[in-house]
Amino acid sequence: MAIKGLFRKKTVQDILKQVKQNESDGHNALGKHLTARDLTAFGIAAIVGAGIFSTIGKASADGGPAVIFLFLFTALACSFAAFAYAEFASMVPVSGSAYTYSYVAFGEIIAWIIGWALIMEYAVGNITVAISWSDYFTGLLRTGGLELPQWIQMDYLSASNGFKDATALMQGGKSFDNLSSNLQDAYTAWTTSPVIGGFHFVADIPAMLIIIVITALVYRGMKESRNASNLMVIVKLFIILLVIAVGAFYVDTTNWDPFAPNGVSGVLKGVSAVFFAYIGFDAISTTAEECKDPQRDLPRGMMWAIIICTVLYIVIALVLTGMVSYNELNVGDPLAFVFEKLDLKWMSGIIAVSAVIAMASVLLVFQMGQPRIWMSMSRDGLLPKKFSRVHPKFKTPSYATIVTGFVVGIPALFMNLTMVTDLCSIGTLFAFVLVCAGVLVLQNKKDIPRGKFKTPYVNSKFIFPIALVVGLAYAFLYNNDATMGFLNNETQVNSPEVIITSIDKSDTDKVYHYLVSLESKPTTNDVEELLSQYQDDEVKYAAIVAQLPIADAVKYESGFDLFKHKIPMWIFLISLIGLAFWAYKENLSLIPLLGLVSCLYMMAELSVWNWIYFSIWLLLGLLIYFGYSRKNSKMNQIELK
Repeated sequence: MAIKGLFRKKTVQDILKQVKQNESDGHNALGKHLTARDLTAFGIAAIVGAGIFSTIGKASADGGPAVIFLFLFTALACSFAAFAYAEFASMVPVSGSAYTYSYVAFGEIIAWIIGWALIMEYAVGNITVAISWSDYFTGLLRTGGLELPQWIQMDYLSASNGFKDATALMQGGKSFDNLSSNLQDAYTAWTTSPVIGGFHFVADIPAMLIIIVITALVYRGMKESRNASNLMVIVKLFIILLVIAVGAFYVDTTNWDPFAPNGVSGVLKGVSAVFFAYIGFDAISTTAEECKDPQRDLPRGMMWAIIICTVLYIVIALVLTGMVSYNELNVGDPLAFVFEKLDLKWMSGIIAVSAVIAMASVLLVFQMGQPRIWMSMSRDGLLPKKFSRVHPKFKTPSYATIVTGFVVGIPALFMNLTMVTDLCSIGTLFAFVLVCAGVLVLQNKKDIPRGKFKTPYVNSKFIFPIALVVGLAYAFLYNNDATMGFLNNETQVNSPEVIITSIDKSDTDKVYHYLVSLESKPTTNDVEELLSQYQDDEVKYAAIVAQLPIADAVKYESGFDLFKHKIPMWIFLISLIGLAFWAYKENLSLIPLLGLVSCLYMMAELSVWNWIYFSIWLLLGLLIYFGYSRKNSKMNQIELK
């Protein structure tokens, strides 16, 4: 088979024809129950979840009140991507989302890659939400007087890593009571867990149980899922509006000064957390075949969901950072935390209940999206035929739904929240980049049937290259120090926590004796605390770290160890040059181009390890493609006839 066979494309006409032939192929049609209002509710259900109840705290702690600008930027980027999704959904109103769109725009191999990436988005995203749901649910049980053992409410990786960090910090003089609550829980989970042959059995049982319940509901039918989602959306919107109304009376505007305490870098540090708060609107596009009028309602549902959620996020961020100082918000349950701190415990209880409901609704939407991606890939022969089986009574992709339950439920027992959040973000951003690029590839093709919705056209021929030049001028004229530091790969001083958790007991003792020698009356035996007190003065901190009696490799990050973290940003910068030439040559449409650039930038802000893990995931997918999918593809069978 020629290499060009890898890029064989499906036409829009063939896709629409295939949908009509599903019954004759043994696939029953999916039930059509959804309106624009239902789609908007699904979008809100998917977006308003772990982001507003959990990750917003970390983002606010990093960026201060100015985190609202990050919400605006992320909403804008998602809106640009939503335009591209809406145009494709109007053009190709079938289940499959970005996978199907890429099959039309780029060809089979890219469609497979994006389908494989979407598996990561939905499956890993639901693992993330299941873990967050478990945290809130066990917290709710705790307030009701029921304390579950730590080892059945925490994942294995968090317990293992937390035990090691806690041990290192306690060796450095920190008492157990002075450890963060997360480290205390991890240490307790690890030390109290059953040990079988040297293996510590630590697993997040509630996370798996909620996946089982949601999978059963999704299996049961779209109408039931829709009704449950709509009810949960009403409840959580009521609670969020109540939080805003009550919290507004406790806002102290002095907490908004400084507005951006850590500058632009502090605001951008929360990119992954804030973007994760928006993930979900694209899941609406997987329900295209179950919409009464997908070409009209899908674009409306996406846009309204993003607009409503952005307004809610910004108001919530302002209320939170006004009620307490931004630097107190680095907690897993920020909404409940601020009301408890202000002695409004009745509100904390209401928030805990609403968080459990909100995150369950997110699980519902994502657990619907995943099987429909697999169903579409199976219809094309890229996955076994079982994945496209539709239940004759419930009208849902039954086999794919059950497999999704296993794929999400089992890893939720063991995986770490931070890892899965970032993996979900990079998989989603990659999908957004390809959907935006797909619209650009197809914009000038005359033989493509267009739907009712089309992205407004603004020629980027001169706008984008000029914007790139202006951006470079700003970087060198007004942000020269940071720009030159990036280009020259200047050595970075590690934080106190990184230093102390990276050394053994003997080195910890050496550091302690050195730090004590600098003070006439040391106030603590905690080595990390002794070192942290100098951190506010960058020059003094760097001078003290330079004198620490330990290896430079622990004190600093330099050379390739530092450069490797900049590789994603270099990929982004080089891509900008290529996109500028493409925009000039092909008169590209500005909105999808801005969507592509925004999403690629957010990918560049994720750590290099996320890129590495994502690349490994894609390589695994390619092995499956070349081992099974390429040969069994229906496009291949047509070519062989």
